[in-house]
Amino acid sequence: MRDSDNGDSQRPGSQSSLKSANQHRVVRALQTSGELTQAEIARRTGLAPATVSNMVKELTAAGMVAVPGGDHPGQRGRAVRLTRRMGLAVGIDFGHRHLTVAVADMAHQVLAEERVELGAGHRAEDGVVQAGALLDAALDRLGCDRTSVLAVGMGLPAPLETDTGEVGGPSILPGWVGVDAAAIASEYLGTAVHVDNDANLGVLAEHMWGAGRGTTDLAYIKLSDGVGAGLVLDGRLYRGRGGTAGEIGHLTLDEFGQVCRCGNRGCLETLVASHVVIGLLAPSRGPDLSIADIVAMAERGDAACIRVLADTGRHVGVAAASLCNLVNPERLVIGGELALAGELLLGPMREVVGRYAVPSAVRSLDIRVAELGPRAQVLGAVALGLRSALPA
Repeated sequence: MRDSDNGDSQRPGSQSSLKSANQHRVVRALQTSGELTQAEIARRTGLAPATVSNMVKELTAAGMVAVPGGDHPGQRGRAVRLTRRMGLAVGIDFGHRHLTVAVADMAHQVLAEERVELGAGHRAEDGVVQAGALLDAALDRLGCDRTSVLAVGMGLPAPLETDTGEVGGPSILPGWVGVDAAAIASEYLGTAVHVDNDANLGVLAEHMWGAGRGTTDLAYIKLSDGVGAGLVLDGRLYRGRGGTAGEIGHLTLDEFGQVCRCGNRGCLETLVASHVVIGLLAPSRGPDLSIADIVAMAERGDAACIRVLADTGRHVGVAAASLCNLVNPERLVIGGELALAGELLLGPMREVVGRYAVPSAVRSLDIRVAELGPRAQVLGAVALGLRSALPA
């Protein structure tokens, strides 16, 4: 090929650069949504249907996309998705006493998942080593290695300082406080690791796969040993300037209440964290209670369990009303361990939200239980990885 021809083919506006740009738009649309029909790709990208059809044929021939259930990629009603050849995204979730690693393809399909229990107060470095071992085990099951991984998302039940990248306090993982989690994980795993708190990952997961699908303004409250909120506003995860938006667990509800681990008194978390709820009932219902036990007894008519879950819902409702007044979400999703209580919790919560929120802020508000259960955080870490792997 002559030099002049080569230059023409690469300059902006040339046929080859236009084709490359169109392929890029198709791949990005698929990577964002996981699976789309050709008609949907055309709407998302603004490309003509005929152009999309040609792009899909070429990408299919190159092994970059697949049309499940069909041998004719030109059929516009069939779903199109990226193949595993396009790379993998990894999610790592550190909980209070557990570690979960999941591997997904660019079509948002989770392919493998590994979980182990952790000792309370484990060190960050030890946790990262265990995460690497679980990742290698998952990849081995898939017949892959770390070279297939495009991006890694990691979740921690703690605030993260945007300026320094360090894990802040208060945290139920004291062995991570002051640690640049992304830096040590990236160094050990040999690839970029993107880190966020568990509530943000919960809202990402529910927005992508769960109870928040189809919304543009979504709030998610996680009620477990820690209490936090994640926000998707105008379709984007909202972290705030310092990365601590959504710390609803540390809203003060009683200035003369119990001292919180954050140093203040009467925070929401001192009233509704799962260990607090269990502690209220343990003297009368036994020392080895779990939230699942309390919910089961409440469903059988146990008055004390019903009362405690209702009071918990009311406390959450006060904080949720303030949250709705501030950000006016279209849907509020309740996740975490206490979401097992369902309407025993949500009924009293709705009543209080309706009482204390500005009417216009909640007139069309939909409050519902999260759909993804205990997998929300690891799936959110996968979602974080998928988002970070998007082409620019």
